[in-house]
Amino acid sequence: MTIYRSLFRFNCLSVLLVGLLVLLTLMSGLQVSDLFFNPFFSPNPTLALLTRTFQLLCSVPVIVCTFSYGLAKTIQPRHSENRFILFSALLTGGFLLNEIYRIHIYMIAAGIPKLGVCLLYAVILSSYGWFFRRELQLTPYKVLLAGLGLLFFAIGVDTLKLQNQIMASLLEGVPKLFSEINIAFYYWYVCKYFIEKAFHKTVNSSEKI
Repeated sequence: MTIYRSLFRFNCLSVLLVGLLVLLTLMSGLQVSDLFFNPFFSPNPTLALLTRTFQLLCSVPVIVCTFSYGLAKTIQPRHSENRFILFSALLTGGFLLNEIYRIHIYMIAAGIPKLGVCLLYAVILSSYGWFFRRELQLTPYKVLLAGLGLLFFAIGVDTLKLQNQIMASLLEGVPKLFSEINIAFYYWYVCKYFIEKAFHKTVNSSEKI
């Protein structure tokens, strides 16, 4: 069956990638066991609770958009809005990877100025908004803008390096958390509406035949 053939190829590719990663780890002077460090554990369950919650919320748009794109390709393969869902999945997926693996910190450590990293991300986000401005205008985009505004506010607070740690944590952490709540809700709503519209359109077309 096609599904087993695809799964076999996917697993083979995964094995090759893991093997390459193990080889690179050994070449860098580290142990293979370093790849399998357990996540940080604390006997206090509230430690980093909101940070982990934020990361979980970051995964919601990626999963929702990717699943919706798969359905949309089946229901209406050539619809122009499919690209919007696909690139939304790629954009939010990139943000999730950056949040988990701290890619921007590695970029800064490699010598890229922090301003340059911020500009790079701003260009990617602006390009997304420009190319899909028509699709965005058909959605409750103000919810997305509110989420992005809260995120930029949190980033701005982080750059200030406030001396009061409690105030700095609240001013950065709370807006950042609520930014992803709004962004996750936005993509969930948009994908739900998109799939429902595509489904009803397909059903109506079938009834007319």
